[in-house]
Amino acid sequence: MELLILIIPLLWMFLFWGSTRKWLLHMINSIGTLLLLILALVITCKVNASGHIGYPFLNHFFYLDALSVIVLDIIAIVSFMVSVFAIGYLNRELAHQVINLRQIQLFYSLMYAFIFTMVLVVSTQNLGLMWIAIEATTLASAFLVGFYNQREAIEAAWKYVIICSVGIALALFGIVFLYISAVNIFEGSKSNLNWLFLLQNAKLLNSSIVKIAFIFIMVGFGTKVGLVPMHTWLPDAHSQAPAPISALLSGVLLNSALYGLIRVLAIVNKNLGSNLYTGRLLVTAGLLSIATAAVFILTQKDYKRMLAYSSIEHMGIITFGLGLATPIALFAALFHMINHAFTKSLLFLASGNVYLKYKTREIAGVSGLLKTLPITGTVFLLGLFAIAGMPPFSVFSSELNLIIAAFSANQIAGAILFILLIASVCAGIAVVAMKMFFGENRSPGMKPGEENRLGLSVLIILLLLITVSGMLIPDQLKQLLESASGIIKGVA
Repeated sequence: MELLILIIPLLWMFLFWGSTRKWLLHMINSIGTLLLLILALVITCKVNASGHIGYPFLNHFFYLDALSVIVLDIIAIVSFMVSVFAIGYLNRELAHQVINLRQIQLFYSLMYAFIFTMVLVVSTQNLGLMWIAIEATTLASAFLVGFYNQREAIEAAWKYVIICSVGIALALFGIVFLYISAVNIFEGSKSNLNWLFLLQNAKLLNSSIVKIAFIFIMVGFGTKVGLVPMHTWLPDAHSQAPAPISALLSGVLLNSALYGLIRVLAIVNKNLGSNLYTGRLLVTAGLLSIATAAVFILTQKDYKRMLAYSSIEHMGIITFGLGLATPIALFAALFHMINHAFTKSLLFLASGNVYLKYKTREIAGVSGLLKTLPITGTVFLLGLFAIAGMPPFSVFSSELNLIIAAFSANQIAGAILFILLIASVCAGIAVVAMKMFFGENRSPGMKPGEENRLGLSVLIILLLLITVSGMLIPDQLKQLLESASGIIKGVA
């Protein structure tokens, strides 16, 4: 039954071409992501009970454990929220004659192709197949980035494809080196690219080659994650894509690429016997990403680009936690993956409602948002507080735990710099974005009222999720996070 998690999105890619009725397209879309969500929750319960799910055929290619399930649940939940929001969003675009029914078919078909590639990333233990899946996420989502066929969108899509393909090519070199580190020891084995096999035999791998492999993989997958200095594709792609796709890119795609890096990180740390080598690289990359985001957020004139730079910041925060590699740091980093996914999805979807109303992504073109779009404006404002790390929201909880972890690990200088940088980002968001919400609407003839009423339910649910999880972590989730932290530490 677990294989349905791959079969459903693969099948749904083709279902949209059998009808041109708008209501049927929306219904097929919603049913597909609902089935994925239900199946992901069932798999989560099974993994919590048994530790992992795997099948022996095709050299054990299908494998799910606690780490896989965390990212799988993010994919399923965000995809469902996005699919519901997209109904109202696409209807408004259709009513304004921005798109036609054929483009809705194309949108949904590509969206499910995108979802399929991300599910494949987390459901296989074969590093070669995982690399193919991560590369496929680029190909599937590039057409969605350029969906509107405008000059800026097409340029962003090409930039995305070129930069990420180069990065992924470097990751392939890293995987080849990782294979080489094992091939002389396990000559003739069919499992040399299986993550679990490499982790269990990590001590036997050639450490010198493993170090080289990690550099290539960190740079390669780090490009897709958006780590500085390989981040340059991200602000363009996230800002030009339709709002539902921006939510998937930021909330899900970045975590899927980071998942690949985490899998290799566990092998390398176990092989070297400590996180000293990887930790220095990851902590440096994390702090550099946060610092770069802080600078660029202050100069933004486009609210979607501002959110994109915020994603770079939060990938840096997670990477910083992975570099510390203590149990509390890993727990907090994985929790932050979830918190960022839900919060940033909320913000990008809310920005979609803002764009539908104001027809601009320019911050200067939006004013009086709380009066013009009272629900969207309120949720957007609270979402900005949340992503800036304000209590009681969940991002505050995970960032606080990372600070505690850094001090506990005697990384005093890193902890202080981390605090100063995230405070700078918080101030930058306040300076740049707050002017959108207050005052009077300066757009003549614009009447107050929401554009995407169905999408409001999604925004409210996501806001409740990030608020409740900031104060209470369910036992099932806590168990998953602890198990996944143990896996990264080498307890497979």
